[in-house]
Amino acid sequence: MDNQAHELAQMRRSYEQAALDETHVAPTPLAQFQKWFDEAVHARVLEANAMTLSTVGAQGRPSSRVVLLKGLDERGLCWYTNYDSRKGLELAANPFACLQFFWPELERVVRVEGRVERLSDDESDSYYRTRPLGSRIGAWASPQSQVIATRQVLEVNWEAEQARQGTDPVRPANWGGFRLTPDRWEFWQGRPSRLHDRLVFTQAGAGWALSRLAP
Repeated sequence: MDNQAHELAQMRRSYEQAALDETHVAPTPLAQFQKWFDEAVHARVLEANAMTLSTVGAQGRPSSRVVLLKGLDERGLCWYTNYDSRKGLELAANPFACLQFFWPELERVVRVEGRVERLSDDESDSYYRTRPLGSRIGAWASPQSQVIATRQVLEVNWEAEQARQGTDPVRPANWGGFRLTPDRWEFWQGRPSRLHDRLVFTQAGAGWALSRLAP
C-alpha cells in the first residue's frame, strides 16, 4: 500500500455530538427537517441550503450535482436551473430524483426522494426577480451543460446579454424551478463506532410511517 492509500485508509473520525431517537423525532418529516435546518443555520454551517441532486436519464445512467434549496413547504423542496441542462433533460426523461443534505458540523445527513415537476411560470418569474442582476443576466449568457471553447465565451456572452437585457431582464423561457414532492425522508445522525442512527419516514396513505434502519 502506497503512502497516499495508507493515509486515505486512516482518515476517519468518531461521531459523538448527538443522537436521534424515535421518541424525540418530530411527528412529520417536514417538521423534523425544518428543525434540523434551523439548527444547521444557527451552527453557521457553510451553505446549509446546499443539496446534492441525483437524477437518472433515459439511458439509466445516474448523475449528481450540488444545487441550492430555494423553497420549502408542504408541497416539497424547490430549486432553480436551466431546463436544457443535463439535470433538466434527465428530469424530463425520468421525473424522479434524490436530494441529499450533508451538514458535517452537526454530523448529520438528510436524504429526500420523490417525484419532480416544474414550477409554474408565475413561481419561476417571482423567484427570478429576486436574484441579483448579474445572476439574472447569467441565466441568459450560459448555455448550461453545453461544451464551450473557453471561459471567454461566457464573458463575451454575459457582456452581450448585459447590453441587450438592460437593468430589468425577463426570465429566459428555458430557465425556471423544479419541485420535488417527497415520498421518503431519511434522517442520519452520526454515532460512535459507526452505529449511526437512521430514521426513515415513508409515505403511508395521507400520513407517514416511521422506521429505523441499521447503519
